[in-house]
Amino acid sequence: MISLVLGVETSCDETAAAIIKEGKHVLSNIVASQIDLHKEYGGVVPELASRNHIEKIIPVIDEALNTANVELSDVEGIAVTNGPGLIGSLLVGLSTAKAISFGLGIPFIGVDHLEAHISAVHLERDVSFPFLGLIVSGGHTSLYLVNGYTDFKLLGRTRDDAAGEAFDKAAKLLGLSYPGGVEIDRVAKKGNRQSIKFPRPFKSPQSFDFSFSGIKTSLVYYLRKYPNPQADQIADICASYQEAIVETLVDKSLNAAKLNNLKTTVISGGVACNSRLRELATEKFNQEGISLYIPSLEYCTDNAAMIGALGYFKLKRDEKSELNLNPYSTTRPRYIRGKGLVLENKPV
Repeated sequence: MISLVLGVETSCDETAAAIIKEGKHVLSNIVASQIDLHKEYGGVVPELASRNHIEKIIPVIDEALNTANVELSDVEGIAVTNGPGLIGSLLVGLSTAKAISFGLGIPFIGVDHLEAHISAVHLERDVSFPFLGLIVSGGHTSLYLVNGYTDFKLLGRTRDDAAGEAFDKAAKLLGLSYPGGVEIDRVAKKGNRQSIKFPRPFKSPQSFDFSFSGIKTSLVYYLRKYPNPQADQIADICASYQEAIVETLVDKSLNAAKLNNLKTTVISGGVACNSRLRELATEKFNQEGISLYIPSLEYCTDNAAMIGALGYFKLKRDEKSELNLNPYSTTRPRYIRGKGLVLENKPV
């Protein structure tokens, strides 16, 4: 029976490794960030990200082992992100995991980055199934029905920009520094949330999908009409813009939980660090008597502990990946006769 799992995460601009015991106990969780590397460009540069992963992956794994006070030979299984994400970055983590797996003769499993974000909740709480999972990050905004540790059903997702992407683009338009979402949250604390009426798209209770391109476009038009805003005006813009996004996320999630008769909701992903999202979600879900769990900040942002957690439960079910496993950059819809529109993890 597998107990000790090495988790590896390199989907974007964090090089991370963790040692997880029995899927819920974090013995170490090491993350090497690339924020300073990409800051001057105002966003992640894929080529720079993958090269930096190559430099950091082995030292980060070594640190994870040392912090957990275990040897590499003690590891019984490896879990690694194989998508979605930046292909060059994913290849670094995936190739490293394959090499360790082959060298030690132990199983490895490729896991979905989005599903792993939901699994982060198991590192801190015992959550009963089924529950609703909302993933909010720079590249993804998705709702899942979670029926078990490895059982995820997609209910809805963004049709264009993700919530985090909308925050980052707004920060650029307003001349704020990188990372944009963090800056929007900081500046918004000084502003009036009701000063500007940005749209709340896709309010129909029949749809679990999201769309944030319209909010971004509204901001563009607003800045054309009122160019060169002063500091206090920027604060009002940030507060109002953030409120529109956060309110949309909370209301649609709450509606999905009600329609699916779910008594528990989990919100995860990098944007789950947003202070206003945490505040408003807690308020509204409590009013409806629905339990809400949001992981600690360290488990909301990209990390390897969540990868190790999901990987453990998959390995426990005797799921294993082959050495020819490919990474994939995105999850794409395709039509299958008799099943309708389904999602396909598209390999390169």
